[in-house]
Amino acid sequence: MTDQPPGLRARKRQRTYAAVSDAAVSLFLSKGFDAVSVTEIAAAAGVSKPTLFRYFRSKEDMALFRFADHEDEAARVVASRAADTSPLDALLSHFLDGLAVRDPITGLSDDPEALAFHALLNDTPALLARLHTYLARAETALAAALAGLPHTSQEADPPLGARLAAAQIAAVQRTLALANSRRMAQGSAAAECEEEAASAAVHAFGQLRTGLAELR
Repeated sequence: MTDQPPGLRARKRQRTYAAVSDAAVSLFLSKGFDAVSVTEIAAAAGVSKPTLFRYFRSKEDMALFRFADHEDEAARVVASRAADTSPLDALLSHFLDGLAVRDPITGLSDDPEALAFHALLNDTPALLARLHTYLARAETALAAALAGLPHTSQEADPPLGARLAAAQIAAVQRTLALANSRRMAQGSAAAECEEEAASAAVHAFGQLRTGLAELR
């Protein structure tokens, strides 16, 4: 019997990743992160425990799998931008597009599941700690892209200037998303907040362009 084509194998693996993560998140939301066992997750996903651990090292990684797609997102935006577009313009445009489609990563999503997931994340120290690992890798990848290096986070060694720029950009994106998610948690409607969120993003990226001139 011949092996499956690489594309088919990759799609099958991706479906398994998603199935395990979806099952885990559903259980975490209904029972709480600490109350759910790996055995329960494996049973809900229809896989064995050894198979589960071939895909994920921990419950934290299962919960945060949806962040994996975003880990090198900023780096990809910078690397694929048009030649006449600055990194900041490309990233601002991408963030505004995310607001328009209510991408949960921007914080501007009043979808009940997104709200429940954010609450779970903020109430679970183990998840917040693991999230910092994802954010650190994303920042390193962005720094590499800003420096014109391959944005493989494990191999990149960007210069200090690029690392400082990436840190400031990442901080702005996190701050904007946190402000948006707080409004959603307080019961605001995403549609009513989009204009204000977009204005805040334009202002924040404008401050990145000028540095800290406002504080001089």
